[in-house]
Amino acid sequence: MALSSSLAHAQLAQNLSVDLRSLALGNAVTADPPGVNSIHLNPAGLTKINGTELDVQLMVVGFNVTSDFSAPPGFNVFGYSDDPIVCNDPENDGESLCSSFKTAHSDVEGVGLYLPILDKFLKLPPGPVAAPTAGIAYHPPGSKFTFADAIYAPMLAGLYRDPKDPGAYMGKEVALERLTYLSPSVAYRLTDDLSVGLSVGLSYQAVKLNTDFRAPNELIGVFRLLDEEICAPFKGNSNIVTDLLLFGVCNAQESLGPFKKMASLDVVMDQKMSPSYNLGILWEPNEQFAWGAVYQSSAKMRLKGKYKVEYENGARSLINEGLQSSITGQILGAILGLPSYMPKSEEGLMAMNLEYPAHFKTGIKYKPIPPLQINFDIGWTDYGAWDAFRFEFDRQLAVLQIARLLVPGTTPTQLSFPLGFVSPWSWGVGIEYSHTNRLKFRLGYEPRKAAIPDNKRNAMAPINNARLFGTGIGYKFSRDTDIDLTWMNLRSKDDIPAGTSTLANAQGINNVVYNPFAGLDVQTKAVVNILGIAYRTRW
Repeated sequence: MALSSSLAHAQLAQNLSVDLRSLALGNAVTADPPGVNSIHLNPAGLTKINGTELDVQLMVVGFNVTSDFSAPPGFNVFGYSDDPIVCNDPENDGESLCSSFKTAHSDVEGVGLYLPILDKFLKLPPGPVAAPTAGIAYHPPGSKFTFADAIYAPMLAGLYRDPKDPGAYMGKEVALERLTYLSPSVAYRLTDDLSVGLSVGLSYQAVKLNTDFRAPNELIGVFRLLDEEICAPFKGNSNIVTDLLLFGVCNAQESLGPFKKMASLDVVMDQKMSPSYNLGILWEPNEQFAWGAVYQSSAKMRLKGKYKVEYENGARSLINEGLQSSITGQILGAILGLPSYMPKSEEGLMAMNLEYPAHFKTGIKYKPIPPLQINFDIGWTDYGAWDAFRFEFDRQLAVLQIARLLVPGTTPTQLSFPLGFVSPWSWGVGIEYSHTNRLKFRLGYEPRKAAIPDNKRNAMAPINNARLFGTGIGYKFSRDTDIDLTWMNLRSKDDIPAGTSTLANAQGINNVVYNPFAGLDVQTKAVVNILGIAYRTRW
């Protein structure tokens, strides 16, 4: 389901809203930790702070996620090709084959955030949005200890689309948030050149999704064939013979179709306190060279929340007016375990186990000549822990009673969604040039390798591979005050040919969960721009 795709935003949003200097250096700062925000990036770096240091940052973020959908030669679902997303013919023209195709475009209207206190999804005005962070550290005079705390967001992504946008089938409202609101940290200088550090983070984790649902499925195409070709002569004139032979499906006032909207889903889940820890080490034998490493622990969570499913008339009519109007239909439904009645909507409580993935990173800092510094990092994130997502509902849902026939591992109260993510290694490089004692120039590059296998790529999280470019300026305003300016650009493009992804466009009888663009070619593009200023002062 689209909820699983929304969680895949994690890789795209990882470490984009923690520290501006790090972004300018391609996040290659494990051996060159950035002041107070070493709390997240390498807590051992806190020992480099003298006295009290305050760090305040303001980031202005703009992003866009676009998708294009097109029909390849021979496109059809059970012989039907009049998909309104890509068909340029008038809707309901009575033709099952499309005579003129178009390329449909999906765009994001703006940034959205889930507000837990108000239990509301906030749609921010279109355009860039501002996000602040803050932290403070204290190194007692003559002590080997340094203490710190900060508020930051290791993962933050949210968007909304127009309800009529074709991408509404992969999320009209989406938010994935992890906000660390308390991060008590301590670092200790073991020797003059070796330090260690530990930070404990208490975070709020939330997932919000509102999406439309459709299933361009071969079996759904059979129901349309029955309705339009076989049942047409008997509409309004059915008899006991047709009811028995056709299981009563001809009595439905409206039937299913492979391109019809079937339902809409609204889900919110969160956990108020999700603990994790970061453990770091930093070795600085001289001014020319340094080595660092950090381990960011996983966080195992039990997300709980609520859901609401609203069904369209086609699915309800087929069950309530069709199958249940015939004795043979009732028998067939009982054998298959189908619901005996489908309400207009269902709502209740749900839960899932989610593991925020562990992360390891190590890197070096090297100065080949005094003004020039080169940073290089290599890191690993355990997205392989996301082998499958399992959603648990507080009651039997009509949609799950149907889905369990086609989706292995599904029960009337549980949905198991296989992902098969992998745990990629990635690297980053940063260059810092000290033009004067006060002015520094920075460049960074980080290619992000995909955690999503090729057969799970989708239009909601277009992150098959991404490239991050950063640049910035550091200026020492006074002896105790520094100012950083940073611009970062992250971009990703992907091409998903028809039938190649079981999270987007797979075809067949078992593609119900979830391939809303079955049989279509999908091209995706994501661009994120961050412009920010950081203010650090010491006393």
